Amino acid sequence: MGYSVEETVRLNQLFDIYQELLTEKQRVYFGYYFSEDYSLSEIAEILNVSRNAVHIQIKNIIQHLESFDAKLKLLTNKNLQDELLEKLKKENLSQETLELIEKIEKVRF
Repeated sequence: MGYSVEETVRLNQLFDIYQELLTEKQRVYFGYYFSEDYSLSEIAEILNVSRNAVHIQIKNIIQHLESFDAKLKLLTNKNLQDELLEKLKKENLSQETLELIEKIEKVRF
């Protein structure tokens, strides 16, 4: 079960947004696997469960995160907002407008 860098970045972004909707146990599994880069076997040993149990947990967590974003679209909308703000910055805007754009970027998650 390997993930590309792009997939890992996306999953971490989803986790940053939706982690409060996961259980503590799910957050621990996700943290070990994606943040601390532990192998399934290492996590299984730490948590005293089978490697297969870790594998299933990771797959379920990913499904939950994807499901949350399919319904709520927070990451999807954030990425679209980022694109639009970048396009705006390239326009010939006043300093005041550029400062407003920066403020908008700071208050978003």
